Amino acid sequence: MNIERKVLWVVRQSALPMVVRPCPDCPGTRHRPSGRFRVNANGKLLDVWLLLHCAGCGRTSKVPVHERAHVSSLDPARLVAYESNDLAAVRELAMSASLAAKNEYRLDWAGAWELKSDTPQPDLDDPRPLTVQVRFELPAPVRVERLLMVGLGLSRTAIRRLVADARIQLPLAPRARTRRDFELTVTGTVPPAPLPLHRPKVVIVGVHRFASLTR
Repeated sequence: MNIERKVLWVVRQSALPMVVRPCPDCPGTRHRPSGRFRVNANGKLLDVWLLLHCAGCGRTSKVPVHERAHVSSLDPARLVAYESNDLAAVRELAMSASLAAKNEYRLDWAGAWELKSDTPQPDLDDPRPLTVQVRFELPAPVRVERLLMVGLGLSRTAIRRLVADARIQLPLAPRARTRRDFELTVTGTVPPAPLPLHRPKVVIVGVHRFASLTR
């Protein structure tokens, strides 16, 4: 009996993303959150920055969160979070796509996610079909091809060959990025081409071949 196999992959966050922007002191472009804010008060006006450290030289730089904001415009609990370097607030803003867009930098999630599976790495020589349910707990898109490389333990070249041979069947392109749940199928062998309704049958008569149709 050809029983279908099933597996669940869960894409989870494992670290904060890196902030990608030029460093004034070195050729580096990657920065990590320092875990701290800087709050500056000028009368009733406040400036709040998220502090970063350059991964190359360690230089501290600032990302504006609030500029010349009136103290009454900020939620008191939020202000306390900034002043106490609340880790939840640091985490929220370090992952904020809107803050990144506002300050013209990019978030790099490479190395900040992991793939959890409810079974060991599947045996691709098993002829039974494998259905993989992919579920996202990561707040950022991941390239489908990369997920397959991690989940199946194969190189990019091998993944592309399996896709081309229709052994991996996907609802979206392998090079697409997604954060939506989806399902894929891995087959043990290349699916055969559909047979015609009337297949030619070769009959040998003497030294000549004749094709007749089987009905």
